[in-house]
Amino acid sequence: GEPMFDGLESVLAQAVFAIPAVKGVEFGAGFGVAELFGSENNDDFIYNEDGTVKTKTNNHGGSLGGISSGMPMVFRAAFKPTPSISMEQDTISISKRENDRLVVTGRHDPCIVPRVLPVLEAVTAIGLMDLILGRDKA
Repeated sequence: GEPMFDGLESVLAQAVFAIPAVKGVEFGAGFGVAELFGSENNDDFIYNEDGTVKTKTNNHGGSLGGISSGMPMVFRAAFKPTPSISMEQDTISISKRENDRLVVTGRHDPCIVPRVLPVLEAVTAIGLMDLILGRDKA
């Protein structure tokens, strides 16, 4: 990753937000860090048993300053619920210019999670490969 616009989190967030229905992305401890003191959130660096460098915790989610820390990449995405439900809902009729009711019929999945996981994995892989191969600089 690079600082600012091409950092690791920036590239991954851009890819994830390209998935319809995504409403939020958080890395590591995410929004929970806003309630911590710096001393609680900081990830202390240590030598692992095999002599490699790691952090005691992974509050940063694997990225510090837009660059991979070598720790596992951890992020979560929030998706809005699917609007195609069998319950009757309020809407409008544009052609009649009046309020109306909508009834969705047929087979519709009440939850997109089983279908979205492979998509989320794919866009993450694309974002990471984009960084590995180098983004085109305009």
